[in-house]
Amino acid sequence: MLILADGRFPAGGHAHSGGAEAAVAAGRIRDAASLEAFCRGRLHTAGLTAAGLAAAAASGLDPLALDEAADARTPVPTLRTTARRLGRQLMRAARATWPSPELDALAAARPRGAHQPVVLGLVARAAGLGSRDAAYAAGYEAVSGPATAAVRLLSLDPFHATAVLARLAPELDRVAARAAEAARRALDEGPGALPAASAPLLDIAAEQHATWSVRLFAS
Repeated sequence: MLILADGRFPAGGHAHSGGAEAAVAAGRIRDAASLEAFCRGRLHTAGLTAAGLAAAAASGLDPLALDEAADARTPVPTLRTTARRLGRQLMRAARATWPSPELDALAAARPRGAHQPVVLGLVARAAGLGSRDAAYAAGYEAVSGPATAAVRLLSLDPFHATAVLARLAPELDRVAARAAEAARRALDEGPGALPAASAPLLDIAAEQHATWSVRLFAS
């Protein structure tokens, strides 16, 4: 889990801001306080949804069905493309680190990439981790990416950005627990039991960001 959560793991996340670049440009992220508000909102929407998908994949649900569920939970084409690009990069790194027939099968079935949270959950499974571990990793990614990006975009003090993540830790605990419980239900009820929290402003900003001719981050 430490390897998966490490920003140096070559999964491509460093090139993405999780919506922070567009939020900075719009003035919604200005300092540590507004960064914390942004990350909190992202954690309880996109982060919760991703954590549920990751937990379900780690629990053994059909990754192809989960990939379709991820598509349904990602209405914006730009974010679907981003999720699959990140999933493809994560798959490459994971297959070199934790070789697995399940990873090989998903890579063959989705040569252009499966959604990143689904791949993350399957990687966690290949690494011997459980559903809550996968949910924690997905939730942490949802907030650590924007926090790291804000340091670069605003020259924000990295101590303050790290403090934001520390203050969000109790909420990350709750999100991971909720996602793992939903994954447990999904074993009997199917992917429809997983969270489908939405963040329309993130969706709109992602589409706008994709049109920029000059940008620091890919998304």
